[in-house]
Amino acid sequence: MEFLDLPQLISAGGTVRLPGSKSISNRVLLLAALADGETEVRDLLASDDTERMLDALEALGVGVEALGGEDWRIKGCDGKFPVRQAELFLGNAGTAFRPLTAALALAGGDYILKGVARMHERPIGDLVDGLRQLGADVTYLANDGFPPLHLKSATIRAGGTVQVRGDVSSQFLTGLLMALPLTGETATVDVIGELISKPYIEITLAIMARFGVQVQREGWQRFTVPAGSRYVSPGTVYVEGDASSASYFLALGAIGGGPVRVEGVGRDSIQGDVRFAEALAQMGGEIEMGPNWMAARAPKSGLAAVDFDCNHIPDAAMTLATTALFAKGTTTLRNIASWRVKETDRIAAMAIELRKLGAVVEEGEDFIRVTPVELKPAAIDTYDDHRMAMCFSLAAFGTPLRINDPKCVAKTFPGYFERFAGVTQAAPVIAIDGPSASGKGTVAARVAAALGFAYLDSGALYRLTALAAQRAGVDWADEERVAAIAAALDVEFLENEIRLGGQLVGDAIRTEAMSAGASKVAALPAVREALLFRQRTFNTKPGLVGDGRDMGSVIFPHAPLKVFLTASAEVRAERRYKQLIEKGLSANLADLLLDLQQRDERDSQRSVAPLRQEHDAKLLDTTGLTIEQAVDQVLVWSREALK
Repeated sequence: MEFLDLPQLISAGGTVRLPGSKSISNRVLLLAALADGETEVRDLLASDDTERMLDALEALGVGVEALGGEDWRIKGCDGKFPVRQAELFLGNAGTAFRPLTAALALAGGDYILKGVARMHERPIGDLVDGLRQLGADVTYLANDGFPPLHLKSATIRAGGTVQVRGDVSSQFLTGLLMALPLTGETATVDVIGELISKPYIEITLAIMARFGVQVQREGWQRFTVPAGSRYVSPGTVYVEGDASSASYFLALGAIGGGPVRVEGVGRDSIQGDVRFAEALAQMGGEIEMGPNWMAARAPKSGLAAVDFDCNHIPDAAMTLATTALFAKGTTTLRNIASWRVKETDRIAAMAIELRKLGAVVEEGEDFIRVTPVELKPAAIDTYDDHRMAMCFSLAAFGTPLRINDPKCVAKTFPGYFERFAGVTQAAPVIAIDGPSASGKGTVAARVAAALGFAYLDSGALYRLTALAAQRAGVDWADEERVAAIAAALDVEFLENEIRLGGQLVGDAIRTEAMSAGASKVAALPAVREALLFRQRTFNTKPGLVGDGRDMGSVIFPHAPLKVFLTASAEVRAERRYKQLIEKGLSANLADLLLDLQQRDERDSQRSVAPLRQEHDAKLLDTTGLTIEQAVDQVLVWSREALK
């Protein structure tokens, strides 16, 4: 599985231009296809969901033309799809699957609609029941109430009243409303029970009006499409920036200092998720807003917990769950039952992943309650759910973490993590690499002390792994078992000592035997993979100085300062000889020199992370330098790199 490791963040600030709204994009595409005339759609979201809709429209014979960038031309079919028989694959795009189901069920053709496995677990029975009330012929191809579906030509009973439940997904009502103008007769939809996600219905009504269909409504319980309604192209439609995506960056500003400004959506938006700003303001976030922009910064006294009804911001509410990790007190998010039927069961998934970070979580059928604690590093699973990946990125303000399957953000925001990096500042790393006995450990430790940074002795982790394997009776060449030991290594770096399983092991790992063992286990790919994330978890604020042989090449390839510290083999052998003699250990200078030369050869030739100077690393040859001179030089470079 692919992953993305995030260091601990120390601040956020800047401006982000948002991608287009997924909800608006797919509604506009479908209505443009159903309309009379050609529509130019500007600033369309480029994502998996919109690609599925565009592919489906093309398969149905609709004219689809890319104009460059995020602009498209759609040639409408005036309610009559040219292709009358087709099989459509719609991935996990609910904003494509539900409305297309309704439109095609009333269109008089023969169609099969399929998706990914998760789409086949997302309920659609209430929409199908409503369509059957109109006479539509819809067959479930697997489990009743769920996709895939077979839609057949049928005699549609124009007019009358259709009933649909409102407490599972607002997309059912959206699909019906968008399809009913195809009948040409007056049709009324009565909503049974409480209508959730009302702002998404407002989006639907606004876009239908943009295409010439005015829906009459009585509160949130009855909606009427007048006879003679038909879609007519408005010519050009601009897609607003995605308000749900805005929530992540507004939260960044409220947690990380800010201000973070988002452009493309603001006070004049038709999207309900702009009200996320209200929830953030209740937590103490300082919010500013213009017609098409919003900005947030952190309150001086810190964020406070809230008890919040999230019916009007079902998607953006997920961002509140991770923002709660940085609020004082227990945050309760209510009226979120729709989370259960999204790309994954988001209430269950959110609870599992928040607990991994150490939070105290209580979940119910339609609520989640989050109490923050000191966060701990964790690998976050994303369940093929774009919003899980994006909202959990906020947790990096409390701890380094790993996001598994980060590319799932392509569903709505393919460039999310690039934009995220552009408005956040990570705890800096100074990576010091070099051959054995070059003095890099001593230099790194002193630089860390001078800067007040944490210190990571990468070589010690491999020595610790070798020692732990030896104590467990595991051969250093047994890659699988050594990797398992490395992954579970219980290590603690203190100011002047190292503990393994709670025991002091500083001297035990510095023997020549453990040096040889470290070199052997470090050559095992599975061991290096096991220790990769462990080393990255040391990248906490205010910063880290790490030394090793692949700090700048593999562990921290984006470190703002990389140093390759070396010295001649003869000088390194003399240094090692003096260290051993001072500790009262026997040593032979000639043997030490030969061992270092052999180790250099082995480390430079190994297939995994060979020892080398990176192209962007500064070379520091300490052959003729004292430790103090070497430390001073690295500090000079650090002031230049970290300013």
